[in-house]
Amino acid sequence: MTQPLAPSPLPVPAVRLSRLRRLLRAVAVVSCVPYLGLKAAWIAGSRVGIPEGSALLGDRVGVSVINGISVLLDSAVVVLALVLTRPWGTRVPAWLPAFPVWVATGLLAPIVAGFPAQLVVKAFGSDATTGPEHEPFLHEWVFTVVYTGFIAQGLALGALFVLYARDRWGHLWRGRMRELPVGAVGPAHRALAVAAAVLALLPLALHLLWACGGTAGLSEGRAADGGADFRVLAAVLAAFLLAAVAGGCLLAFRRGGDLPVSVPLGLAWVGSGAVACWGGWLSLAPLGAGAELTDRPTPLMNLAYADQMLVGLLVAAIGAYCCAERSARALRRPE
Repeated sequence: MTQPLAPSPLPVPAVRLSRLRRLLRAVAVVSCVPYLGLKAAWIAGSRVGIPEGSALLGDRVGVSVINGISVLLDSAVVVLALVLTRPWGTRVPAWLPAFPVWVATGLLAPIVAGFPAQLVVKAFGSDATTGPEHEPFLHEWVFTVVYTGFIAQGLALGALFVLYARDRWGHLWRGRMRELPVGAVGPAHRALAVAAAVLALLPLALHLLWACGGTAGLSEGRAADGGADFRVLAAVLAAFLLAAVAGGCLLAFRRGGDLPVSVPLGLAWVGSGAVACWGGWLSLAPLGAGAELTDRPTPLMNLAYADQMLVGLLVAAIGAYCCAERSARALRRPE
């Protein structure tokens, strides 16, 4: 997943800039505007969307640095949209689009799945917290605007990458699981899948516990604010953990029979990116400027997030090996 893929045995086709790709590119670029606009305003000193008492008002320098990094990261979406739709995009090294899209997929997929679910839960359920009320971090409309933009980015960029990957690497996921040679996967790859499954047990158990309203292992601030948003996020991350492990095991043990190869590859791609990137984000974000001490992860939370990152990297390695192995076979004997 995150490793370079071997070149295709056939000449790389040029990107066909259809009306659909133009539309998706426009959506990806335009959906960055609200987030980038807010970040630029905050860097310039504006307090739009920031209520009185917000932790963001405490450390202006640190928050500006973090906002600047965020601007660079979201600006990468614009660059990726160009790489995935311009003719020269198929001639760049494989890792150049693959790795950042894997990271973007990992960061955006839980938002695409989780934010609508959070809205539904809030609309039909209770969002009562278990502790004292904290000062709001941002006005509610900011989350709606930003996450709506993230969802549009995720869907547009994901669709563009699928079209790009179909043109450049379509031969890697053709066929059924039963057609993959069992002998091509050795004990080391099965060991990686088993290790990923074992490491996933702790974060999976904790996320399911937190999704059900439990607070064991949570920091004081997180336990106090553990409303619907946090419970939905925990359930979504548990689902992505299961997807990552399922995809890795199907690829490593060559299970699935008539299942298309694209299914376990897709599960491994999205699942590994989500658990690895969000494991890192949940570990580091509360340590940044403006974060309260009570919100910082406990040792058990850090252990769970570290396990998530390892699970994601192990599954990504299995997926990368599967792609490299199929590419090497195609070089020897075109499919």
